Amino acid sequence: MFALRLVGAVVIPIAAFYTLWVTFDFLRDSEANRVIVVGVAVVVGVGGVFFLYWAMNRAVELLPERYREGVRPWIFVGPAMVLLSVFLVYPVINTILISFKDAQSQSFVGLDNFKFVFTDESMLRAIRNTLGWMILVPVAAVTTGLAFATLADRLRRGEAVAKSIIFLPMAISFAGASITWRLIYSFRPAGFGSNIGLLNGIMLGLGQNPVDWLSQHPWNNLYLMVIMVWMQTGFAMVVLSAAIKSIPDEIIEAARIDGASEWQVFRRIIVPSILPTIVVVATYMVINSLKVFDIVFVMGNAELNQTEVIAERMIRWFFIGQDYGKGAAIAVVLFIVVIPVMVWNVRRFREEEMIR
Repeated sequence: MFALRLVGAVVIPIAAFYTLWVTFDFLRDSEANRVIVVGVAVVVGVGGVFFLYWAMNRAVELLPERYREGVRPWIFVGPAMVLLSVFLVYPVINTILISFKDAQSQSFVGLDNFKFVFTDESMLRAIRNTLGWMILVPVAAVTTGLAFATLADRLRRGEAVAKSIIFLPMAISFAGASITWRLIYSFRPAGFGSNIGLLNGIMLGLGQNPVDWLSQHPWNNLYLMVIMVWMQTGFAMVVLSAAIKSIPDEIIEAARIDGASEWQVFRRIIVPSILPTIVVVATYMVINSLKVFDIVFVMGNAELNQTEVIAERMIRWFFIGQDYGKGAAIAVVLFIVVIPVMVWNVRRFREEEMIR
């Protein structure tokens, strides 16, 4: 009887996984009927996953009682761990292996691809530009978001409306925001029609000549950073505003009664109280700056304008240039750069939990 229960506990999950695997293989068939594919995807995505957990839970019930509670957590955590392994761990390992191969991943070339990353002129410029994004964007977005959060918190009326307007750019994709700002920065040389860009319209209104904003080195990098700051300020404002509201009113009122000015209250009470939140928001901005691609890609030829960043070079080499070795090497470098930021952030969380 025990053998039958053990077989049932193993066979049912395997059968369920096999069914899902066959279904996914069918969904990848480009010649299959699209309507049937959608129907199968819905049925398997909802009913199949439900049946999988139900079947595995039933399999656990067939085990001897002393094993059930030890096995049951793994039944529900196991599929998530498998998915993480398939979609996160395996791609990381595979990318590392590809980074040591040639353009078509046919033969090993050693460290040649990494040598390219740290010697190519465009790549070195991309690294410098990315460092600029990592420093300037978080500082500008967090500072502006903190200022808006502090000022909005003092509004007696219209606080929700003001915050909604500032937060609105977050609803736009990076590509959509880039297209919007491309119109703002738009430039047309003499003989190619009138300038429709907002900034050049202002320049012409002031009697000045139009400016090719995106070709001005190195200021064009700052112009691109403005787009991300414009989008991320709303996020910083909302998070920091919530942190400010969590500060007890008694502390602030006591400081004011003792004669502290508003600037002193802000600098000595508000900022230290919400410092952990500021660090979290800044870390989020740093990671977003490392991943930025859409803005640089949409706003024109990055190599011509000298606005390359690491993520943009990775996409350019891997998918457009189809040099998988160089693209993978850039991805590995980007991954290594992100790790210290994440480790530092996790340590801060642990320290805060210990204090609490």
